[in-house]
Amino acid sequence: MTTTITRSPVQTRPRSRMGPAGVGTDRAHQAAADLCGAVFGSLRRRDQRERGLQYVRGLLATPGRKSIRNIAQQIGGPAAEQSLHHFIAGSTWDWQPIRAALSQYLEQSSPLTAWVAQPMAIPKGGEHSVGVGRQYDAHRGQMFRGQQAFGIWFTSADVVTPVGWRLYLPEDGAGAGGGRAGAPEGGERAGETYEECAVTGVLDTVRQVAMPPRPVLLDIPNIGTRSTMNRFADAKLPVLARISPAARLLVTDPALPGHGAGTLAARDVLQNVRALRTPVEWADPLYPGQRRTSLVAAVRVMMPDPSPARRRHLTLLGEWTDARSQPSQLWVSDLARPVPVTPAVLLRMTKQARRVSATSARSVQEVGLRDFAGRSLSGWHRHVTMASVAHAARCLSETGMPVGRDLV
Repeated sequence: MTTTITRSPVQTRPRSRMGPAGVGTDRAHQAAADLCGAVFGSLRRRDQRERGLQYVRGLLATPGRKSIRNIAQQIGGPAAEQSLHHFIAGSTWDWQPIRAALSQYLEQSSPLTAWVAQPMAIPKGGEHSVGVGRQYDAHRGQMFRGQQAFGIWFTSADVVTPVGWRLYLPEDGAGAGGGRAGAPEGGERAGETYEECAVTGVLDTVRQVAMPPRPVLLDIPNIGTRSTMNRFADAKLPVLARISPAARLLVTDPALPGHGAGTLAARDVLQNVRALRTPVEWADPLYPGQRRTSLVAAVRVMMPDPSPARRRHLTLLGEWTDARSQPSQLWVSDLARPVPVTPAVLLRMTKQARRVSATSARSVQEVGLRDFAGRSLSGWHRHVTMASVAHAARCLSETGMPVGRDLV
């Protein structure tokens, strides 16, 4: 699907109603107006484009929780609350073209380096939000009650911002009500596995955007399975995915320990080549200006597969932050095809995930990505789409990149 970015006429609202003024606020509002004008072309009605800009600016200006009521208080009170509620929960506009246009706008501003997929835990009590259930937060290694979403982030030299979302719907979670009949849905289905949800979210996001294939970084624990790698191979998308230390692999290099020994755990494959580790320096996104060094080893492997046609060569990457311990990070990748990629390049690519984590910890709550409440899956998607546009506007304004320009 090809999405053309065109500027749509979006009327702006006086900034005095959007919170205190300031250089940062002005730049964020200017970036929001420019961005909304570029990516809201699929909203055919003028009032929808105006509501969209109001919502994005409200997300940027509203302190605390970004509920529709709190946003409305920033832009016009009870009347605004009713119109914004309808725009998010009761309308029928499709969010996918907006997300695709957002990716293309960012690509023209700062070309994509890699897509990064990460889970986002959304703690919630009660039963009044779609997808709420008892969930496992894989990044923190603990159970919680709430929603689990997967964000697909656009990362480049200057930009780190989410552009796609999929909500995990466990069997015991709240229903996926879609609001009005005929409203577009996100494609989620109750009972799909955690892995299926994550991979489908990434593939759907990338398919919507008419861009050359770029690497996909799956920063989701233990997702580097045979099923995941096969789905990305079928989609012809290069992928670098976290793998379980216990995952079974075949060593394919005859010169390395473990070749011919049958399947071995990924951790054991890497421990067998400890002597081949090399130091790699990398910039730490969590501490700008600081550089760190890790020991790295890469091994050519294959995932056992009943189908000989699917037994593809992959690279197992291990990173050690303590030379005396087990590898701290394990990844599997097919980026070595068709041109070899060095272990240093692969390691530095994994640090895009660290960039996303650092950005997410600071800014996700600032634009209300976790703040939607309601049983409507369509409403959830519309809210996180507007919050993603707000996040991108803030990101563009903070990087110092030019705003107020047309990208066509």
